[in-house]
Amino acid sequence: QWGSYFGGSAWEYDPKRGEYYFHQFSKKQPDLNWENPEVRKAVYKMMNWWMDRGIDGFRMDVITLISKKVDKNGRLPGEEGSEIADLPVGEEGYSNPNPFCADGPRQDEFLAEMRHEVFDGREGFLTVGEAPGITPARNEHITDPENGELDMLFLFEHLDADCEDNTKWKPTKLELPKLKEILNGQQNAVSKAGWASLFFDNHDQPRIVSRWGDDSTKETRKASAKALALLLHMHRGTPYIYEGEELGMTNAHFTELDQYRDLESLNAYRQRVIETGVQDSESMMHGIAERSRDNARTPMQWDGSKYAGFTAPDAATEPWISVNPNHVEINAAAQCDDPESVHAFYKQLIDLRHRNPVVAAGDFQLLDESDRQVYSFVRALSSKDGQVAKRLLVMVNVSGEIARIPSETADLLSLDVDESHIVITTHDSAHTKLSLTKRELAPWEGVAIEL
Repeated sequence: QWGSYFGGSAWEYDPKRGEYYFHQFSKKQPDLNWENPEVRKAVYKMMNWWMDRGIDGFRMDVITLISKKVDKNGRLPGEEGSEIADLPVGEEGYSNPNPFCADGPRQDEFLAEMRHEVFDGREGFLTVGEAPGITPARNEHITDPENGELDMLFLFEHLDADCEDNTKWKPTKLELPKLKEILNGQQNAVSKAGWASLFFDNHDQPRIVSRWGDDSTKETRKASAKALALLLHMHRGTPYIYEGEELGMTNAHFTELDQYRDLESLNAYRQRVIETGVQDSESMMHGIAERSRDNARTPMQWDGSKYAGFTAPDAATEPWISVNPNHVEINAAAQCDDPESVHAFYKQLIDLRHRNPVVAAGDFQLLDESDRQVYSFVRALSSKDGQVAKRLLVMVNVSGEIARIPSETADLLSLDVDESHIVITTHDSAHTKLSLTKRELAPWEGVAIEL
């Protein structure tokens, strides 16, 4: 019995056809049979229709789940007569279909065919695929322009770094060395070919300032939002900013189950608590509060009015999900003209990527991989003759405590750091200069300096 990621069986009976159909997600989202060439033609026809209307490309949902692993007779694992054994049933009463659905044997073939049928002969477009089950090495192959598949992929391993037993609903404290190891692997895989997508937030993830930062006070929220932003944006690749991330929007902090709308969260509670009892109600509610997708789906906080500017204050109907109460303090209107705001800092990061070639295209080298507070690395850009022309040292204290700059990183610092060498900092330059002189970083302090 294969399970859906949104709870229950992944098979749904259709009385009109007298057959079952497969859905990895909602039963309203049947998996298409990409083995059928007529299905693929229909998909490409739809994509060309949109491209002809002038769109700039596609973000492709779970595109790496389109090729299924079947036996030589086309039978799925566990199907009667199949030569491929099914997986064991998990604690919730279902098997996980991911090993048979992720990065299947015809994945490259389908993506190359799509490129040919939709994008060949066109210019000025972008293709980015959501890529569960894809390794960094496979990311290199798929995003290498020579292979004619996709421009970028979203990998997810780094967002599983704080889950007990790889279970979403059992959140744990982030171990920074583990995050470094994962992101370093992603960076190294595309050092010679391919490209990386950089993201912490999206519509399926909790807010990063609540997840890995500290949203307990105004000061720590603002500081940790900037620190995490600098950390992400200084890696090599293309950063993606999810709505409200540039304001430091936080998790919803709901306390009651009926406040949630997310199908995944509600079904998970029913299945894990009510039907199987594999998790008690208190710990499950904690897990949902920390990890529910609804944390990213509360209305965008444009201003401090009743519905945060998402809906008119005197509207007859409320938004489909509650507005986060902290919208009175955290909103675009309050930050757009504030030079010290999270929003202003994101603008600095974007500007830096546009005008600094080292940030845009430099190589990546991780430092002090075992340090549990400071995440540091070097970005370097070589000249045409192979000599290193410019280098940036990035240091971020990913904690609420003062951190000593670890040895490998400290060895690269001059004894007297000049403020003119500070490219960007989460604090003011004078404060950061003093920190570096002491060989330490303040809580949630991040900086990039020229070497």
